[in-house]
Formats: sequence, structure tokens, C-alpha cells
Amino acid sequence: MIKEYLQYLHNNPKKYWFKAKLYGRGWVPATWQGWLVIVIFVGLLTLNSHRVSAAYPTSEVVSSFALQNIVLVLILILICYKTGEKPHWQWGSKDK
Repeated sequence: MIKEYLQYLHNNPKKYWFKAKLYGRGWVPATWQGWLVIVIFVGLLTLNSHRVSAAYPTSEVVSSFALQNIVLVLILILICYKTGEKPHWQWGSKDK
């Protein structure tokens, strides 16, 4: 299964940053640019959580944390949509 997955990711003539998942719906990083976007996304989520953990958890801090995380996720989805394959349901390789 790992060989099939790696072969699927390497078959990327349009150089998408994110390819559709091999099983299910969504994206996976297929190039170094896609992986960089994911690393930056995780880094920003981590910084946001450290900022909140250092503060006293008032309702204002918690709602600010939730709003910032929602914005980060929406930006990630937008980047995936613009630089990746169009999302669709897939169950296995199309070659079969």
C-alpha cells in the first residue's frame, strides 16, 4: 500500500502542491512547497497555543484562540484548493 501511495504522489505532471488523498476526500502534500505550507501551519498553531497557555484563560482569550485557529484552517484550505487537485472522493488508484 505504501508503494502504491508513493507512486501516486510521484505521478504529478501538473506539479500540484497538494494531491487528492488516495482514499477518501481531502489533500496530502505532494511537493516540498506543500510540506512547507503544512510545517508553517503547524508552527502557527503551536505558537497560538503557547500564547494562550501563558495567559489566564478568560473567555476573551479562549474565543480569540478559537477564532485565530479557524482563520488558520480556512487559509490552509484555501491554499490547498488553489494549489492542489480539485477535491473529490477517491477510493484507491484511478489506474486500476
